[in-house]
Amino acid sequence: MRELSAVLADSRTGAVRPFDPRAIEILWELGERERIREFAVLSGYRTPGTNALVEGAADSQHLRAAALDLLIPSARLAAFGAAALALGRGGVGVYPARGFVHIDSGPVRRWGEVSARRAPAEDRLSRIAEAWAATQR
Repeated sequence: MRELSAVLADSRTGAVRPFDPRAIEILWELGERERIREFAVLSGYRTPGTNALVEGAADSQHLRAAALDLLIPSARLAAFGAAALALGRGGVGVYPARGFVHIDSGPVRRWGEVSARRAPAEDRLSRIAEAWAATQR
């Protein structure tokens, strides 16, 4: 966790805070459920100064090293957000215009364009996209 906390340090200052293992467990479970093996992390821990610069919430879980903003391909964004919400663990925010999903280990809550369940059309499209990607490997 020490090495992971260093990787998830404040991107502006480099300040490190021990990262909440529960947030990492949520990320791991989502990766398993959604068959995603690599994530691009936009933001992990934030110092109060960095949080203010990005106009983060005053009580942001990023300040506690308990939140991750993840760049997710647009075709998978809604499904990933729905899967995160379905876990019933922590906060989930979906930002389609900016292409990322926020997950955290704080209280269960949601914001942004998060739907409670996947639409059948999204499931079919996801399966088609995954099948096509498998043929390209």
